Amino acid sequence: TVIDLEMTGLSAKNDRILEAGAVRVRGGAISETYSALIYTALPLPEKITKLTGITQEMAACGRDCDEVMQELIAFLGNDVIVGHNVVFDFSFIKQWAQNHDQNFDCNAVDTLKLAQKFLSKGQKKNLGALCTHFHIPRRNAHRALDDSLETQLLFEKMKIMYGQSEETMTAFTPQPLFYKAKKQQSATERQKEYLARYALCFDLPLPKNLAAMTRSEASRQLDYWIGRYGKMPK
Repeated sequence: TVIDLEMTGLSAKNDRILEAGAVRVRGGAISETYSALIYTALPLPEKITKLTGITQEMAACGRDCDEVMQELIAFLGNDVIVGHNVVFDFSFIKQWAQNHDQNFDCNAVDTLKLAQKFLSKGQKKNLGALCTHFHIPRRNAHRALDDSLETQLLFEKMKIMYGQSEETMTAFTPQPLFYKAKKQQSATERQKEYLARYALCFDLPLPKNLAAMTRSEASRQLDYWIGRYGKMPK
């Protein structure tokens, strides 16, 4: 199964998954796809919106993160995972699993590592550049499902070109992924109560994921509100 995730930032500990896409492949052909946009009330960095095209309004209409992650992990099953810089995507899934006392481990093939092994140093190796190099149409760049579909085509082309001899085929052997994730603490009742009172005071909608927020998420939500609306009157 080929995966791609879009995130609100680069840190699995401090940022969150914004969109998930996955493509199940059987016999070199796509048999099923998965795609979901994930809800967040926290402000999206402008650079993320410019990169992905996902707006704050779109994110506000996304689905519950826990539901999506349960579905995604079920969709992945015991498959070998393929992705471009796949350990980055894995780190976010692993962090979510750790926060929810679940195990998630997998073996994977990384198309970025394949490109680093087989292509010249002067060839750019981001997904967009590799799609251009291998004549793969690029549509909706940095949207999770589209990137998954393009990564699948990239993998198949590289496997045909470089994976046919005994000397090179070992590069396509799946390897276990590792990321050390420490469980994040849930938001305290005091934080949740303060957010609820703040929302009531300024007539703001409560975040839909309030019950599942971590302490850092609750703090960032409050900091965002205070920065925009000011402190709550005593």
